Amino acid sequence: MSPTLTIFVMVMSLLCALNNGNPNIEVGIGVILDMDTSPGKMSKTCISMAISDFYKKHDNYTTVIRPYYRDSKHNNVQAASAALDLMKNVQVTAVIGPMTSSQADFVIDLGNKEKVPVISPAASPSLSPNNNVYFIRSAHNSTLQLKPITELIKHFSWSEVVFMYEDGEYGRGLVPYLSDAMMNIGTKVTYQTVIYPSASDDWILAELYKLKTMQTRVFVVHALPDLASRLFKKVNEVGMMDEGYVWFITEGLTSQLHNLDHKEDLMQGVIGVKSFIRNSGKLFDFKKRWKREFRSLYPDDDETQLDTSGIRLYDTVFGLAMALEKTQKEKGDSAMDSEGTRALKGGSMLLQSIRNFRFDGLSGDFNICHGQLQSSAYEIVNIIGTGEKTIGFWSPKNGILKMLDNETKGIKPVMWPGDSPVIPKGWEIPVSNKNMLRVGVRIGGFDQFIDADIDPETHQVTMTGFCVDVFKAVVDALPYALKFEFVRFVSSDDKRPAGTFDDLVFNLSIGGYDAVVGDITILAYRSDRVAFTLPYTEAGVSLVVPIKDERKSAWIFLKPLEKELWITTGAFFIYTGLVVWVIEHRVNKEFRGAPHKQVGMLLYNSFSTLVYSHRARLISNLSRFVMIVWVFVVLVLTSSYTASLTSMLTVQKLRPMYTDINEIKRNGESIGYQDGSFVRDMLIRMGFNDTQLKGYNTFE
Repeated sequence: MSPTLTIFVMVMSLLCALNNGNPNIEVGIGVILDMDTSPGKMSKTCISMAISDFYKKHDNYTTVIRPYYRDSKHNNVQAASAALDLMKNVQVTAVIGPMTSSQADFVIDLGNKEKVPVISPAASPSLSPNNNVYFIRSAHNSTLQLKPITELIKHFSWSEVVFMYEDGEYGRGLVPYLSDAMMNIGTKVTYQTVIYPSASDDWILAELYKLKTMQTRVFVVHALPDLASRLFKKVNEVGMMDEGYVWFITEGLTSQLHNLDHKEDLMQGVIGVKSFIRNSGKLFDFKKRWKREFRSLYPDDDETQLDTSGIRLYDTVFGLAMALEKTQKEKGDSAMDSEGTRALKGGSMLLQSIRNFRFDGLSGDFNICHGQLQSSAYEIVNIIGTGEKTIGFWSPKNGILKMLDNETKGIKPVMWPGDSPVIPKGWEIPVSNKNMLRVGVRIGGFDQFIDADIDPETHQVTMTGFCVDVFKAVVDALPYALKFEFVRFVSSDDKRPAGTFDDLVFNLSIGGYDAVVGDITILAYRSDRVAFTLPYTEAGVSLVVPIKDERKSAWIFLKPLEKELWITTGAFFIYTGLVVWVIEHRVNKEFRGAPHKQVGMLLYNSFSTLVYSHRARLISNLSRFVMIVWVFVVLVLTSSYTASLTSMLTVQKLRPMYTDINEIKRNGESIGYQDGSFVRDMLIRMGFNDTQLKGYNTFE
């Protein structure tokens, strides 16, 4: 037997002896990450290094973790689908991840159903290891960070705060705990703003304008980096990162500040809290190795950095590997499945080992008790320049400290927003002239459109009128609050307008006002100077003239018929009577006699048809036919006359005295116009003399 073969046999015999004759047991562990994100890449690198480092250090262990990676692709349903595949098809012993609370909510439910432990850093308090036996939280409960935040607020004696949080499992879960925590220190949460990840920049801007009009100047932001980056960009745009404002950010954002673009421009003076991990030689060495490993795996990624969550994930893998080995040793061969697939079936024993373990890891004392990572110190940082300055610490035992070791109470000096070292008072009276819209108004026209009521005692001016109502309705419909004040366009004696409407528009164009409100006509030359809204009344110039009163005439009964029709009707009365007389004279004795009697009979017989009272007996059929035709004509004529006269007597017809302005000019009549309006210049251009023009200020 050759020496080489002899050595190989000896090594194998030694390994078999160490493993009690059993080969290493591969334990499938599922890993669910957002693979294409910086946290996902960082986490995968930490898990791979943890597995490699652990089994190099513990080469005598009989269990070996085999990771099965799945990409959740930023989607809750995809995360649940990946977890179901790992639990059902791959039959993993445990699942690490997902990293976000919204994804973990789905996966934890599956873990409880399939009895597979889910180890996740999801920090939302709504996901409780006490209520979910198969959930192990490898991070602090997010409610723990409220203690250093509230102690800071209490330290500076701020009595009001505004809470802004991201919609979703990550953000909503903290809301009731924050209110309770603030109440315990006597601070009131005056307003809560929920921001949807899909919210537009315009919506965020409108919400910030609303907050800006409020009194509170202390804000607590609980959001993830993607949304926080957009939020603080708009915060700077509206001027809410100036002196006097206070901004706190929670651990989820503070620990990932390196993932924010231009934080040195957006978040100067912001205070954040994050879990404190003490530097050590072991941690320093790991950070160097992690950089080399990450660059070898992702050579094109120069932005991703190692953070607290990655270090804790490294420790989590160590703890899981130790729990698996402990369970294997306690159960022995019974931990092997019947088909020899070398998948560990630890059951309740494995679950208890994972939910309760403690060791000294990279992050320090890594202690998971009853499925929850136990509390440790927090670091308080102030964003200054391109980095973060540590201004204090918080520990469960001693509260806020300048230094964690010497237990000196308080914090170091803070550089607040606006590069101010002065501690903000936390509130500001929102009514400030510099922040108010100055709206110019001209008094002196129709008070139905715009008018001013002045209190004789306080001299306070209250604007009224249709134009004012429209302006206020528009302001109320805006998605954000708008402060404004009306400034009257009056002379120095405060008794008359300071000029015409053209003068008011000119003052607006040179910056005398921020806006003007009133019955101001949109004209081309005015539009060259200022921008008008869409018109809310019908535009145009109308002519108001006296009317002709038809009922004043005593001869109104003659009006229903024209003069020509009266003459024609009278002629036909006489003509019809004459025709009937000619026909009846020869055969009817009633149409004979003295001449004056025959003339009377002729007229009486014809005119009596108006009231259908004629009594003369007609003998000739021809005269009867003529009379029938004439009676029908009279019927139509009297009906039309009655209807027209009734209409005239009951409905007053408004007939203008003038229908053409040129007729007024030719007659030399006077014409009035609203004082201060453009109509005067228009009339002069039309050829009217100054003596014909009369200005007025009131409707009367």
